[in-house]
Amino acid sequence: MAEYRISEHAVRLEAEPGVWLDGTLSVPESVSGVVLFAHGSGSSRFSPRNQYVARVMQQAGLATLLMDLLTPGEEEAERWTRHLRFDIELLARRLVGATRWLARVPG
Repeated sequence: MAEYRISEHAVRLEAEPGVWLDGTLSVPESVSGVVLFAHGSGSSRFSPRNQYVARVMQQAGLATLLMDLLTPGEEEAERWTRHLRFDIELLARRLVGATRWLARVPG
């Protein structure tokens, strides 16, 4: 089996003013594109299924950003209120912010 060199970095990005979100950016040695995995309520960037899919994509030469759309505090509150999972405007704003951040990453 071929060996793949992948650089992995924990990142914190400002998705909208004052809102910092955590993610994991993985970049293969030879990259041809990027895939953004955005996780909302009830899931996270540590999801084994999405990490597996990300690894397959990395082996195919795609960088991946696995990120959470909610802050840790929001995720905790969401366990009880379940209101943010339906806040499409909030999730969309953060996804746009993450996409803009990703577009500025060199390489």
